[in-house]
This record gives sequence, structure tokens and C-alpha cells, in this order.
Amino acid sequence: MTTNTNHQRTPVPEAARVAVVTGGSRGIGRAVSRKLAQDGLAVVVNYARDAASAEETVAAVTEAGGRAIAVPADVAEEKEVAALFDRAEEEYGGVDVVVNSAGRMTLSTIADLDLAALDAMHRTNIRGTFVVAREAARRLRPGGSFVGFSTSVVGTQFPTYGAYAASKGAVEAMTLIMARELRGRDITVNAVAPGPTATDLFLTGKTPEQIDQLAKTPPLERLGTPEDIAAVVAFLGSPAGHWVNGQVLRANGGMI
Repeated sequence: MTTNTNHQRTPVPEAARVAVVTGGSRGIGRAVSRKLAQDGLAVVVNYARDAASAEETVAAVTEAGGRAIAVPADVAEEKEVAALFDRAEEEYGGVDVVVNSAGRMTLSTIADLDLAALDAMHRTNIRGTFVVAREAARRLRPGGSFVGFSTSVVGTQFPTYGAYAASKGAVEAMTLIMARELRGRDITVNAVAPGPTATDLFLTGKTPEQIDQLAKTPPLERLGTPEDIAAVVAFLGSPAGHWVNGQVLRANGGMI
């Protein structure tokens, strides 16, 4: 493992920049992987169990002329995450953008939530974010970016999202603190908080009526797409977005 302690900026050529995307095999993570590759970054597509979907993401990237590999790791396991970053450095020479899109969501009222489900969700969303962020803080090159994932439900406070929103509130707190801890490193730390987005994770278990109601909530009156979120993430990870730091961006079509 290498720890980057160089506080002076040595810009990495755009063609040589490298991204690690956790949860990159499906949904928003896949869209982020494809967008970053389209922008010229080599992408390490992380997955926990679904190797086939990760390889589909890699194939989509390479068929479009990009560079990508798939690497397994449980984001909550520090040795596996360290090995993930080792592989990125061995394959591509370093890490410039880390996007932690791996997440778990269980919906229930607080009164009825099984505590085993709570523990599993918080293991991925809180511990997983912390482990990945810690490794990113040690490895990112100057000019780099860490992008975590929160949720707009932290603000909208929809019923049945209590435990999930609590885990993402922790992500927001970590984001603001880590940005300040990396003072002088020329590394940005931000989080994206999507609103209702048309992914399998979001759509599963909802009736057509519920989906339609949620789609009409933003002033833009539609669900977000994974590509909408990927564009925001790509901006935050790009030189163009490097003045945005220590922020939580609500990417939700105008929901409160």
C-alpha cells in the first residue's frame, strides 16, 4: 500500500487518469463507470458478488473504446478494499477518482424494521463508505476526487426510509469532515444525493401507482435516470469540477 503525502500538485495527464467505482456493475454504478470511461479515464469496476454483471459493464466500456477491468471486493472489508486499490495501481499506475456507489436499501417503518436488516444496511452504507473513503484518502493522487453517495430522502424524510436515510446522513457527515481533513492535498471530497432514480434497486417492490407518484414529485415531473446521476458524478471527478469541495449535491430534479 502507498500513502500519497505529496501536497504539491503534479497534474496527471487526462489520458492517464484512473477511477475506482464501487458497486460499478449495475444501476447508477454502471452508468458512472461508462461515463467516466467515455471521458477518457481507465475504470476499475468493483463488485461484491455479481461477476457476470461486472463483466457486462467492462464489455460495454471496452466495446466503446474505453479501458476497464472488473475487481471483486466487499466494501466493508478493509483487506479486500486495500487489494482493490492495489489492483488499480498495478494495472493502471495510480488512482485519481474514487466513486463509492455501492449501497444497500431496506425499506420499513422504524417500528417494524428487523435489526438484522438494519445491521446489514449500515455495514455496507456506513462502514463500507468509511473503509473506501479511508483507502481513498491514503491513495488518491493530487488533483483527485472522492465522490460518495447519499440520498435526497435525508431532506424529504419519506416514511419507511428512516434507517436508510440515517445511514446516508452518516455519509454526508463523513463527506464534510473528510474534505477538511485533506486540506492541502488538492483532493476534493463530495457526495451526490439522488432523488427517485429509475434503477432496479429503486423500482423493486413499488407499485406502478407509487412509481408514478414519485415521478411527479420533482418539478421536472419524471424519475431521474442513472445517466443523469453519472453526469453529476463525472463533473465532480473532473478538473472542471475541482473547485466544488465539501458539498452534498441534491441531484433530484428540484425536489425539496
